Amino acid sequence: MAANFWESSQYKQLLDQEEVDVVQPLDKERGISIEDFKLIKFHMSNHIMKLAQHIKVRQRVVATAITYMRRVYTRKSMVEFEPRLVAIACLYLASKAEESIVQARNLVFYSKRLYPDEYKYELKDILGMEMRVLEALDYYLVVFHPYRSLSEFLQDAALNDVNMNQFTWGIVNDTYKMDLILVHPPYRIALACIYIASVQREKDITAWLQDLNDDMNLVKNIAMEILDFYENYRTITDEKVSSAFSKLALKP
Repeated sequence: MAANFWESSQYKQLLDQEEVDVVQPLDKERGISIEDFKLIKFHMSNHIMKLAQHIKVRQRVVATAITYMRRVYTRKSMVEFEPRLVAIACLYLASKAEESIVQARNLVFYSKRLYPDEYKYELKDILGMEMRVLEALDYYLVVFHPYRSLSEFLQDAALNDVNMNQFTWGIVNDTYKMDLILVHPPYRIALACIYIASVQREKDITAWLQDLNDDMNLVKNIAMEILDFYENYRTITDEKVSSAFSKLALKP
């Protein structure tokens, strides 16, 4: 297991956004567009977050599960890897990888309770998909997240009051509704979240950022991606999500 991000498989497998935004051929045959692709992943990220609240696991488990899910779809089609089942399997696998194990039967119970019209899966389905997800991930399960860097940066910048901690933590959580963790180093995502929060809370951290000697253009670009997401988030409707999922259900 890699001791730090720069030695990890995650670093070696960072992708360009163009590589992430690829709809697999089988999904294209069903009429899935890049917009549908992003909507379905966004929707399943929300499902994982909501399910995790009921089974009471740490945020790190949620972040790892969503990372697994998003990584799977850089390699596999949604037709072959049904998103709802993948979401549950990723949460179950992440709970084990992050040593916060939940019972698979509890995932079955709560998924059916929360989404009775969408989830018809049984225990055997989750366990079977777990093995398929493992293979799709090439058994690389360690994920480095922005949270540790976030805490260290906030302390170093003298911004570690309760308000800034909560605000920046919330922004980091929202980044998992996007593909940023597949494209950028976690520390840089943390910096972008701090940058956004500092502007919103009118905290001048210009000198501190300059002292870091990181490429601030890259940090600001990530910040713009996050702000663009917040703007576009308002246009997401249940109808758009349902339309995207209906295409997956069609026979080619």
